Amino acid sequence: MSGVGKESGADIKALASVDKYLNSEHGLVLNNPAFTKYYIEYGEISTYPGGYKENAGIFCHNNAWIICAEAFVGHGDKAFEYYSKIAPAYREAKYSELHRTEPYVYAQMIAGKDAKRHGEAKNSWLTGTAAWNFVAVSQYILGIIPDWDGLKVDPSIPHEWDGFTATRKFRGDTFNITFKNPDHVCKGIKSVTVDGKAIDGNVLPVFGDGNEHSVEVVMG
Repeated sequence: MSGVGKESGADIKALASVDKYLNSEHGLVLNNPAFTKYYIEYGEISTYPGGYKENAGIFCHNNAWIICAEAFVGHGDKAFEYYSKIAPAYREAKYSELHRTEPYVYAQMIAGKDAKRHGEAKNSWLTGTAAWNFVAVSQYILGIIPDWDGLKVDPSIPHEWDGFTATRKFRGDTFNITFKNPDHVCKGIKSVTVDGKAIDGNVLPVFGDGNEHSVEVVMG
């Protein structure tokens, strides 16, 4: 998310390790393997049963950070894969009997692969996941980013998407944005037009007129 390690490729290696060692059917665990006994030097993390809470549980809060990171490096497919594993609506459709918490709210954690009921959610409502996933989806996957100079557009989406539409209010103006993905890429922008006029770059200008503005973004 910070860009650290990008020049050397360490960011891609780190994310590959996250996928290899921490990924599971129901999301990313915090650590692997789980602690199986108490260690005084590690403290609280080793007091929980394996697969729960900080001891190799799937903390939905930090899953959102990895979603942001994958989208940031252009891995739209992987970002959306991780998002769908913890999103209540997706889980309700696929795992309602296992998930067991409300289908309209994020859980703090989902039982990890060391737990007896891997995939069962715990502590709904008690989480920062909702706020962080709003950022992950709106700014990193859909790529509609409030910036000092204007509204930046830089999506990182699943390659199979044909595009999408979004409406964003920003500094009193309303931007109706149509994203088109004719080449089925995850990331990259060919052109941006605002009210029928092409602009340089991918930062939508601030009009300050309180009106609606039509935007077309072509990916490629």
